[in-house]
Amino acid sequence: MNDFARKHGYNPVEHVKGRLKSVDSIKSKLRKKNKEFTKENINKHVKDIVGVRIVCSFLSDVFDIVSVINRSPNIIVKQREDYIANPKDTGYMSYHMQVLVPVYLQDVEYVECELQIRTMAMDFWASLDHKLLYKFENDIPNDLKEKMFEYAKTIQELDKKMLDLNTIIQKYKKNI
Repeated sequence: MNDFARKHGYNPVEHVKGRLKSVDSIKSKLRKKNKEFTKENINKHVKDIVGVRIVCSFLSDVFDIVSVINRSPNIIVKQREDYIANPKDTGYMSYHMQVLVPVYLQDVEYVECELQIRTMAMDFWASLDHKLLYKFENDIPNDLKEKMFEYAKTIQELDKKMLDLNTIIQKYKKNI
């Protein structure tokens, strides 16, 4: 990101949050898939043991970071889900990537990691989405989904307005 900051005059990353999935959570995920708790099943069926969330200021920053990751010679992108172009039915938006990242021990070993790249507004919504929906073990009532999607659209509009505002500010900076 230092190269990006030098070229563009700012760092697009507001903050980064990482986590390792707990053993209990791994076991629970395998149980839901009717799989035994073995190393082979963990490697095959649990793709988010390592999770990293990259939160940006502006929507354009999300795609700039995706581009940086795509060009990185050290990161192997296995899969991507663009929930920005295709939001979930509750309005959840984020850009997800399953990547392999090198860990240098005696040899280089690649570890799978789930990246979530989103704006601050998307992060706000994702936190609320999770808190509101964790109570539902089964299907979410349609009227609730519709209401959540409607509110998520409001947050998406805010993201667009902040990007527009940043564009205007950048024009002023160039003229000074």
